Amino acid sequence: MLTELAVTDLGVIPELSLVLGPGMTALTGETGAGKTLVVTAIELLVGGRAEATMVRPGAGEARVQGRFVTPEGDEVVLERVVPATGRSRAYVDGRMSPVTRLAELGAGLVDLHGQHSHQSLLQPSAQRAALDRWGSVDLAPLGAARAHLAALERALEALGGDSSERDRQIDLARFELEELSRAALDDPDEEVALEAEEDLLAGAVAHRLAAAEAHEALSGDGQAGDNLARALVAVSGRAPFVELEARLRSLAAELGEVASELRARGEAIEEDPVRLDVVRARRRLLHQLRRRYQAATIADLQAVEADRRRRIEELEGHDRRAGELERDRIQARTEASLAAAQVGQARRGAAPGLAAAVEARLRTLALPRARLQVSVGPDDPGDDVTFLLGANPGEPLLPLARVASGGELSRTMLALRLALGPAGARPDGAGTAPGPASTTASPPASPSGTTPVTTLVFDEVDAGIGGEAALAVGRSLATLGADFQVLVVTHLPQVAAFADAQVAVSKGDGGDDEGGRTVATARLLDSDGRVVEMSRMLSGQPGSDVAQGHAAELLSVAARERSQRAGSGAGPGRPRP
Repeated sequence: MLTELAVTDLGVIPELSLVLGPGMTALTGETGAGKTLVVTAIELLVGGRAEATMVRPGAGEARVQGRFVTPEGDEVVLERVVPATGRSRAYVDGRMSPVTRLAELGAGLVDLHGQHSHQSLLQPSAQRAALDRWGSVDLAPLGAARAHLAALERALEALGGDSSERDRQIDLARFELEELSRAALDDPDEEVALEAEEDLLAGAVAHRLAAAEAHEALSGDGQAGDNLARALVAVSGRAPFVELEARLRSLAAELGEVASELRARGEAIEEDPVRLDVVRARRRLLHQLRRRYQAATIADLQAVEADRRRRIEELEGHDRRAGELERDRIQARTEASLAAAQVGQARRGAAPGLAAAVEARLRTLALPRARLQVSVGPDDPGDDVTFLLGANPGEPLLPLARVASGGELSRTMLALRLALGPAGARPDGAGTAPGPASTTASPPASPSGTTPVTTLVFDEVDAGIGGEAALAVGRSLATLGADFQVLVVTHLPQVAAFADAQVAVSKGDGGDDEGGRTVATARLLDSDGRVVEMSRMLSGQPGSDVAQGHAAELLSVAARERSQRAGSGAGPGRPRP
């Protein structure tokens, strides 16, 4: 629901702020006062086309802000800035966003009916969804069948259907498997051991010399052993050094053991050029394999080897698996065709009833001889749905976008909404027969697929009508107002009388502050203000006592009807097809 609208420097509106409530709100005012600019502002908020000519002369930019409350109770603020030069800018909750984001969000919140580009009813997807809702067409089986068929086709594609390509993949996998198998990748820690062995073999001579030098330093004449022996003689038997004497004796024994081990290890080290070459060759092989197969470790190479073995088994078992998948695909195609036929049959069966229901509503909305045909294409599942309208006798049935004036289109949309009933979400692309990835029946939701539309805007819905027809339009809009927020631009007091609230838009001289330019203002009317505005609409004389009496009576009758409808719980309802 649109709860607040702020407009700055848009056309003849220097500044406007409206707080809006639920139910039906009528926008009234003299011709040219700027009522349609309010609708233009809303259209900009939902991604409508922006033009520099919209900017008030002398201003640098026009700015529109709208505060919405979603059906879930969340609040979102949409904003559009139209500069006098350059491209427009869009904001969502204060953050810059592409205009397409406004369109995505706005499509789930607002539906415009009149001479505006945002006409859901003109979209084939909207017409298809309206038919699906009317006929309670269940799209879930078709979605499931198509999803199953798509999964089988992906499996066949992954399996590989080209025998020559399959043979090539088998040859490659076998070559790689043989290469990895020959490498005998048994020990994941082999490279660590090989590195240590190469270090030992490559430095054999240096290792032996180091061991001999260390042994000589510990056990040769005049070396560490002799010095340690002299220290023992010096402290032996002396009471203050008993503990130190024991430690020196232990150190002498340890020194002897280390010297012996150094000699033994040094003598055990032998040069082995052949083994060194073998170790180095093995390390090169492992490095090459890791680089070729993009493996960090031998464990990764082992995983590649296992993968190639599995791949060969899969490819060699192709014919058997392909046969199974092909049989399943044939069955899935049959099931998808049957499901599509059921959807097509349901749509074709529901089409005449929907057309008759809308025609019945149109007869009460000053289109007494209008003809509506809901055409469903011959190809199942009947996604090609087109609403054809002949608004007047003798006119051919043509698609809505080609034949309907703004008023006729608004009333046709009004009739359709009344026919569909109160649960009513917008008829839009949610009704498309599901594609391969879709398994859900079409909910009555917005194009975003998440929320039902909450605000309906009607412009020119009362064009060319009056009298009893105008009362019928007013009653119908009030009926919709029980389930939606309805904003209607109207020139007719019979329509405005049924509104829960009324906003008067007026135009005048802006005075010195505006340089004498024309400015438009809007204000929410109280009950007395509504009587004055209604009397102006009735007679052109807002101060006329007679006109005010008629206005008060009209408002009273409309209020009484609204009260009776609310008390009886009557909603728009869906007539039997």
